[in-house]
Amino acid sequence: MMKLMIWAGCCLCSVSLYAQPSIDAVLDAVEQNNATLKALRQEAEALKLENRTGLGPENPEVEFGYLWGSPHSIGARTDLSVTQPFDIPTMSGMKGRLANEKNKLPELQYRASRMELLLQAQQCCLDLVYYNALKRELSLRVEHARTLADAYAAKLKQGDIGILEYNKVLLNLSTAEGALSRAEVERTALLQQLAGMNGGVELPFDDDEYGMVALPSDFDSWYAEAETANPALEYLRQQVVVAKKEVGMSKAQGLPGFSAGYTQEKVVGEAYRGIAVGMSVPLWENRNRVKEARASVRAAEALQSDAQQQYYDRLKGLYDRAAGLERTAQEYRRSLAELDGTELLKKALETGQISVLDYVVEIGLYYDAVDQALEAERDFRKAFAELSAVEL
Repeated sequence: MMKLMIWAGCCLCSVSLYAQPSIDAVLDAVEQNNATLKALRQEAEALKLENRTGLGPENPEVEFGYLWGSPHSIGARTDLSVTQPFDIPTMSGMKGRLANEKNKLPELQYRASRMELLLQAQQCCLDLVYYNALKRELSLRVEHARTLADAYAAKLKQGDIGILEYNKVLLNLSTAEGALSRAEVERTALLQQLAGMNGGVELPFDDDEYGMVALPSDFDSWYAEAETANPALEYLRQQVVVAKKEVGMSKAQGLPGFSAGYTQEKVVGEAYRGIAVGMSVPLWENRNRVKEARASVRAAEALQSDAQQQYYDRLKGLYDRAAGLERTAQEYRRSLAELDGTELLKKALETGQISVLDYVVEIGLYYDAVDQALEAERDFRKAFAELSAVEL
């Protein structure tokens, strides 16, 4: 689970992704209403309380004995003992400090889980931006295809064209309407997914444009900040700290324990009262405990080192991928701005310079380029969002 959090934990500390208030509002709502986050918050608080449990002194011990005399004439004897075990002050302080370090772990785990869930919600929003933009584009295509179909229906009625040419126009309209219907289905599914993350409360989302973002040029300084800010990696670093403190605790548990209290003995006509002092020497109970604690430190350090290396490789791969997708999206935008020939195609069709089939093929090529541009932009934004996850 923590590896998945690490994959999701890449960050971009120098550039803010959230230029759109609507995405911010969605993420705020999800954080407030998500049932999983509420449960994780409660679990973290419970673990903190668990770590603080048992820090006080051990329970006092009370012993009472009633012994019948034999022969009966010597009477009975009663014994009473009240003792309190206690640790040396050094041990008590170490327990408190260890509990404080352990209490950082549930909070870091919650932060990592929160980041992962909000990243999912953000990715859902970016997909919605894509489908909203695609729906807008497909609606225009349907409108143009329907206008063309109406015009060719009139031509068919007048006998200017044949049924085969008219059928091509109808097929073009049907294709456009089918694409729009599929986009609406996907958009509805994303809205339902977003509502599920928002505790079942629906969230309207109509944005069809992205905010302005840019990748930083200095990867190394960016990575240094990302590694420091990632809560999943910080969790592993904290595990090393806890393991090292547990080594100290294991050593301290080899020291003797003490107890003190009051004791009383009564027999017929006599009574003895006084204090009792005891010492517990851990000769066998803590055997190999220090070795076990040191082995745990080595294991935690190995996990941390491995996670850092995997994190670096993952972050570098994401950075290079985002940079490539950004260049692709920019090239598509530039090409479409320079090569938009839809009006020329319409005029050529209206004046009879090209056939309906030629028009459908040519406009299809342009539409395909628009679709590719929308997909490239979406893929870049989603890669950038994954890189920026710890800003959530």
